[in-house]
Amino acid sequence: MNFEKLIRTVPGFPKEGILFRDITTLLKDGPAYKALIDELAESVKDEKIDVIVGPEARGFVIGAPLAYRLGVGFVPVRKPGKLPADVYEYSYELEYGSDCLQMHKDAIKPGMRVLIADDLLATGGTILACCKLVEQAGGEVAAIRFAFKITDVPQKPELERYNYQTLMTF
Repeated sequence: MNFEKLIRTVPGFPKEGILFRDITTLLKDGPAYKALIDELAESVKDEKIDVIVGPEARGFVIGAPLAYRLGVGFVPVRKPGKLPADVYEYSYELEYGSDCLQMHKDAIKPGMRVLIADDLLATGGTILACCKLVEQAGGEVAAIRFAFKITDVPQKPELERYNYQTLMTF
């Protein structure tokens, strides 16, 4: 399916100079959303996945239905102050600033094989933070999947050590 035609580009959001790729226009199309999740599931069919991790917020709309489709659990990675129990925390740089993510300490058991899922790969900072949280918990990052990748920003070279794929590029 040609997902690219269903994604809206918004110039100057969240700040001047950024071309924001808005997936809400794809998500509202039921058959396209289903096809996206099905294609992501197909891309990991040979991996042994125990749980899926998705970063706030759009990683939830990719990761949760993907977890359902694969029959595994879903672990949300959130911004500080959103999770009620003990957390691991990791701070990182974004394409346009810095941020911090947290994950419950009891969400991943040592040795679990984890699929990290998100909508977009830009620099890779958010996903690398998720990888660090998974590794802090003793999990193994088995694979990373993105709906799409932006090619006009440099990705962090550390990302190359992980098994990652995207369905489309901009």
